[in-house]
Amino acid sequence: KQWMLKITAYADRLLDDLDDLDWPDSVKEMQRNWIGRSEGAEVSFAIDSAAPQQPAAEQDTEADKVFVGGIPWKMDADALREAMSEFGPVRDCNVVYDRETGRSKGYGFVVFDNEADAANAIGQHDIGGRSCTVKTAIRSPRYASPPSAEPLSLKVFTTRPDTLFGATYMVVSPEHPLLDQIASAELKDDVKAYVEAASRKSDLERTEVKEKTGLFTGGYAVNPLTKNKIPIWVADYVLASYGTGAIMAVPAHDERDHEFAKKFSLPITEVVSGGEDVQEAAYTGDGKLVNSASEELDLNGMEVEAAKAKTTAYLQDKGLGEAKVNYKLRDWLFSRQRYWGEPFPISFLDDGTAVAASLDELPVALPEVESYQPSGTTEGPLSTISEWVNHQDEQGRALRRETNTMPQWAGSCWYYLRFLDPENPGAPIDKKIEEYWMPVDLYCGGAEHAVLHLLYARFWHKVLYDCGVVHTKEPFQRLVNQGLILGPVEHTAYKDADGGYVSAKFVTEGPDGGMMDKRSKAAVTAAAVREEELVKKGEAFALKSDPEIRVVSKAVKMSKSKGNVVNPDDVVAAVGADSLRLYLMFMGPLEQVKPWNTNGVDGVSRFLNRVWRLVVDEQAGIPLSEEPASKEQLKALHTCIKEVSSNTERLGFNSAIADMMQFINAAYKWKSVPKETVLPFIQLLNPYAPHMAEELWERMGQSGSVSDSSWPEVKEEYLVEDEVTVAVQVNGKVRATVQVPADADQDSVMAIVEATPAIQKWTEGKEIKKKIYVPGKICNLVVVG
Repeated sequence: KQWMLKITAYADRLLDDLDDLDWPDSVKEMQRNWIGRSEGAEVSFAIDSAAPQQPAAEQDTEADKVFVGGIPWKMDADALREAMSEFGPVRDCNVVYDRETGRSKGYGFVVFDNEADAANAIGQHDIGGRSCTVKTAIRSPRYASPPSAEPLSLKVFTTRPDTLFGATYMVVSPEHPLLDQIASAELKDDVKAYVEAASRKSDLERTEVKEKTGLFTGGYAVNPLTKNKIPIWVADYVLASYGTGAIMAVPAHDERDHEFAKKFSLPITEVVSGGEDVQEAAYTGDGKLVNSASEELDLNGMEVEAAKAKTTAYLQDKGLGEAKVNYKLRDWLFSRQRYWGEPFPISFLDDGTAVAASLDELPVALPEVESYQPSGTTEGPLSTISEWVNHQDEQGRALRRETNTMPQWAGSCWYYLRFLDPENPGAPIDKKIEEYWMPVDLYCGGAEHAVLHLLYARFWHKVLYDCGVVHTKEPFQRLVNQGLILGPVEHTAYKDADGGYVSAKFVTEGPDGGMMDKRSKAAVTAAAVREEELVKKGEAFALKSDPEIRVVSKAVKMSKSKGNVVNPDDVVAAVGADSLRLYLMFMGPLEQVKPWNTNGVDGVSRFLNRVWRLVVDEQAGIPLSEEPASKEQLKALHTCIKEVSSNTERLGFNSAIADMMQFINAAYKWKSVPKETVLPFIQLLNPYAPHMAEELWERMGQSGSVSDSSWPEVKEEYLVEDEVTVAVQVNGKVRATVQVPADADQDSVMAIVEATPAIQKWTEGKEIKKKIYVPGKICNLVVVG
């Protein structure tokens, strides 16, 4: 047994509360799809020809069956059967494989013909060169089902109960618990072989493979609406982990079912009108119901949504089904069979009763050991450390500790809370501290965390909310996904067999997967081109030597295999940490994917050098001054403060750096730089280039760290424009621009306009019929003559 966290109980809350979060829509959609809420009906199909159940006395019992742990990873079922046959005739044998990796899990199950042989096998034995543990095992539901007097039925979940009249066959997963009883005696061995083969595939292999596989079980079910017998197939594209592990197949209106039906020549019945020919392609759109009537239920002529409701109501009334909400989300397996990880604070009495550790015993620590080898069983390495596993409680009762450990999520799901109060010995976090700091204002992380860490942390937080530990329903109010930084742009040209260049616009992929000239169909080869050999032509690059030859330019993710990894240590050694830091923020918007460009690093390094020379190196010819700043200088400074503050707040770091560059450009045009403009600028620079900012702060005679100083405040009075530029139109065409006082009225502006030589040439000798002035923006003169 393993511990599970019941995340499914929070599925609706995890969905509903997404609406209140300031997160990228793409991440919200990924979480919605991962949770996978779907509304429909669960329908019961009576099994018409199930294999008769064995009497209880004839079924495999625990005494017949053994668990074999610690077998070699490469040992298959045949080799295990041969090894275990020394204890007696083996009736059944299987090795368990990991669905994701396809590798053996190192254990299997063996069923003997009689209990005596199974009892004789129990113990430690050398199997395949390894010491293996053999012990009594519980019967596997894959090979036998418990006896029942109830008639057997298959339950399926469907979001389209309206199409039930078109269900012409059924498919069950290879893991379905009723499969052994559904399979006919003639096909039982074939079905078992198919199940064994499916167990070696991962879920991804089973669902993504284009070529569907399947096998008729020999069993039939009864369509609850048509009363027709329909065949039951087993296919590995149906997963036991979603829905009920069985589906009703409506090939006329489901592409996957249609593909399967065509391959195995199964009937296709149209029940929703609107498609052209459902025998050739499935129609998945809406329409009116057809071929959907019986003596008790008539859906013909109804729209899809109305037919769904009527069918579900009918099924419920007849006891054949019920309305149901299904989720793709599954409860969270929280046990790991390894040494590292937090131990579960649970122990067990001899009768299996679970006993929680007392508060005084928390946290339960891992034992200090020199090695932690696998146990050779399904239990983790902790099970081999008897002095830790076996202990007594305060009442003197013998206890055995849980030997599974928790995964890394046990810490990463709530680290943000513990960071706020890391030394608290009696609680996860102090209530007042939590109420002051939470929720997290901004979480910046990659989109790859969307359906793992971010979803798990939200679930964990909601549990803590229900326990009264936190006061907010959500942990992270705002989420920003930073873009990936790609390797440098790589340029590729193409050459023909004679070595001549072929423009990329004529190159396409050939039938053999290679590249070819689409005009001549002749093969071409790729050749790397250096950037200095290229010239920008529109949106693409072309050869300097022949601008008609376009090349392919693209950047890809950094990886050692591609040899395009940029080592940050090399960049720091060449231009300093501040230049690297500044460039990473200057490359473009935070959320965008951006290619690395070493020339860009050199550019921001030159900017920082200009800042240094302006403040420190008076030999540059622009001395620092104790004189008060002029109105123009204060305007430049406070414009910079306003823009940098605004852009930093919205995470527009590249724009904030551009604003600082504009200020430095303006300062280099001054005859002297007032010190009262330098100090606020250093404070603005500090978050972006902290090492240089600290040095400049000290050089300016300031005590303490610039990081401890207050952020400069913008003074709006310095941003008020005394003059504005106004465009002047004559008969609707712009003929000039003029500078006018910002508060000038229309008469004053018209006097300036009419005295402007560039306007007089268009009005001289003509009558001005109309004058229009939009304050601060535009002036229009209508003239005749």
